Amino acid sequence: MKVYLQYPWKFPDSPYYKYLIENPPEEVEYVNIQKQKGVITSKNKFKLMNKLKSLARKVLYLLKRPNIVKTKGNDYDLIHCCHCLSKNKSDWMVDVEHYWNFASSGKLAYSEVGKKRINNLLMKDNCKKILAWSNAAKNTITRALGKRIANKIEVVYPAIPAQNIFDNYFSNDKLTLLFVGRYFYGKGGHHALKVFDRLTKLFPTINCIVVSEVPDKIKQMYANNKQIFIYDLMKQDKLFKLFKEADIFFYPGYSDTFGFALLEAMSFGLPIVTAEGFARNEIVNSKTGVIIPTGKVQWVKGKPIFKDEDEIIDDFVSKTSSLIKLSFVRNKMGENAYHEIESGKFSIAERNKKLIRIYGDCLK
Repeated sequence: MKVYLQYPWKFPDSPYYKYLIENPPEEVEYVNIQKQKGVITSKNKFKLMNKLKSLARKVLYLLKRPNIVKTKGNDYDLIHCCHCLSKNKSDWMVDVEHYWNFASSGKLAYSEVGKKRINNLLMKDNCKKILAWSNAAKNTITRALGKRIANKIEVVYPAIPAQNIFDNYFSNDKLTLLFVGRYFYGKGGHHALKVFDRLTKLFPTINCIVVSEVPDKIKQMYANNKQIFIYDLMKQDKLFKLFKEADIFFYPGYSDTFGFALLEAMSFGLPIVTAEGFARNEIVNSKTGVIIPTGKVQWVKGKPIFKDEDEIIDDFVSKTSSLIKLSFVRNKMGENAYHEIESGKFSIAERNKKLIRIYGDCLK
């Protein structure tokens, strides 16, 4: 079966499709995969990509055009649209992590024109299936377009491979906390540094690592703390070495509609400390980590603002301190997280079993 992966952008920028291509269902051959390399980690390319996307979003909004793409050629059996809609008359399906992914922005997706155009394409007979990355994502679609669309939606969780972690499991000399996030404020990097600064004063032997695009002025604020290490974005092989050496993954993830960093941390057997959010309780539970309540978030110039920020920081410090002290709890959470990736709902086997069935149903 040939399945054409159709992207809305020339250069796809999601680990979802990288892991899909590297671990396809049996008897499925993906087409249009040459440029799929996962997330962009180059600092300059990352900034350029954001500028180009910002410009494209403004143009598409002026045109009132959702993410509609025409797939070229006909050497495929089915089109799998990746966060976009198809103009083709042949059979197609689509995956999204949120309703607004059908357009270049939420403003366009929720406009009357946007909703009408999106709904018209999704309700066509040749649109066979809508794959939602989570139940939270499914709910955004039905709330925007009505319950009539629900019979086309199925939740299929993303999946990644489990990592080989057991050659140095529980053998680190120093306990290490890790934060990774390309968008410093959106992912909660500023709070990670505040929490890490306080934790290093409580626990003089721990190390704390931050991997992000951290502003220089923020770096200077923590320059004298020799237990905090700040790195720029790095390639996956280097990043995964840090995951393997870490003991706790600290990741607020305020802007996430899913949060692939959480799955990657779980694939290394790391317990999670995170904040409540969109689909967060579908990824992390009391057996795999801790979710901190934050209340409503407001976004001001790309930064998350909370009413009780000091209380949130206190809660983060308290819950993370407990994991640092209680090695049995920490290690058990890490084991549970690992098994969710190895054989649970985020496993390659579980995702592929669903995909092969869905692809087959689409072609009936």
